[in-house]
Amino acid sequence: MSLDVSPALLEQAERGEVDEAAFVDCVRTSLPFAWEMISSLVARLQVDGGDFADNQTPPPDEQARGQLLRALASDAIRGALQRHFGVRLAFQNCHRVAVFPLDASADDRLARFTSIRGQLLNQSPELRDC
Repeated sequence: MSLDVSPALLEQAERGEVDEAAFVDCVRTSLPFAWEMISSLVARLQVDGGDFADNQTPPPDEQARGQLLRALASDAIRGALQRHFGVRLAFQNCHRVAVFPLDASADDRLARFTSIRGQLLNQSPELRDC
């Protein structure tokens, strides 16, 4: 299961619209490694500025890797995180997460990061089976 959904949140979903803040809190508590990584990258982007902030360190274990994959592979989770933090998220391999500002200043860098060329240049034998 991707998220630890409380009965109250599930009931909300069954009735119709879900409070996005409650969903984001569910993601925060269910996927703490992914949340912490994204939070720290957002903080680094805010403090350091620049076009983007990224992580290049593989997760410490398969559980952490799975959290990143679940957070970034789900359109709903990824979209909620982007809205919550006010950034655009990008993802390469099994661990390289990057945050980009919403404004157009980072568009070119985001395009390079998410390009086929960028993906190919980020490959390594150590990450083949991640």
